[in-house]
Amino acid sequence: MRKKREAPKEIARKKHLPKPKNEENKPIETPTYHFKKFTEKKKNIGKNSVQGQKSTIRLNRFIANAGVCSRREADELIKQGAIKVNGRVVTEMGYQVKPTDKVTYQGKLLKREKFVYVLLNKPKNCITTTEDENERRTVMDFVKDACNERIYPVGRLDRNTTGLLLLTNDGELAKKLSHPSSNIKKIYQITLDKPITEEDFRQLEQGLELEDGFIKPDAIALIEPNVLGMELHSGRNRIVRRMFEHLGYEVTKLDRTMYAGLTKKDLPRGKWRYLTQQEVIRLKFLMKAGN
Repeated sequence: MRKKREAPKEIARKKHLPKPKNEENKPIETPTYHFKKFTEKKKNIGKNSVQGQKSTIRLNRFIANAGVCSRREADELIKQGAIKVNGRVVTEMGYQVKPTDKVTYQGKLLKREKFVYVLLNKPKNCITTTEDENERRTVMDFVKDACNERIYPVGRLDRNTTGLLLLTNDGELAKKLSHPSSNIKKIYQITLDKPITEEDFRQLEQGLELEDGFIKPDAIALIEPNVLGMELHSGRNRIVRRMFEHLGYEVTKLDRTMYAGLTKKDLPRGKWRYLTQQEVIRLKFLMKAGN
């Protein structure tokens, strides 16, 4: 009889910031992150690169960062001539905004919102989207008291998948974390409808050929006969469930216990917390190292 393997260990994190008290008529106070040290190091890393010298950002990104709407919706506003830069209507896609430019929408001067980073322990029976036309419960229902800024989920978790989900208004970080090339590592706890066989376990260790290509876990461990721990960096759609479906198993529970070094320690199901400054800086360096 094969010995049980140890589940992948979660990466420890520093103490998190306290959650704000939900008191009536009290303004929401979100953490203020100071990235001067990170910015200085980033400049040194990319000192001779175009990225390091760039100080402008795309107009649609500026509008989104101001909390008006998404980048796609911002493109529509630009096309419609609803955006002015320094008093002049701009309809050019890809227009670059300088730090000294004044951007207005409906006569209102737009200012970039401060970045907010919220970590949610997602429960079952809610969808990962900012809104739903069928009025189903979404992850936004759980973080509605987190901030006044317009935050959105980074990536997706299936309706019945639980665990860690990051929400932010930092578009650059969200885009990099979501991109397949980022190779962000996640750890899942997987419960199957029946015990896994020795042969199927070995197949998982060696990798599987699915309809959209080969996939191999970074690490896999047996916790109980029908419960496994899996470390994976792939961001392909429903990849964990599809791996086990390929072998003839149904995943009855799927829980993401770690995401990009963030863990759900002291974070009950359905609750959220702000990331610490150290965690955000670590994410930014992680993305920089992956470029």
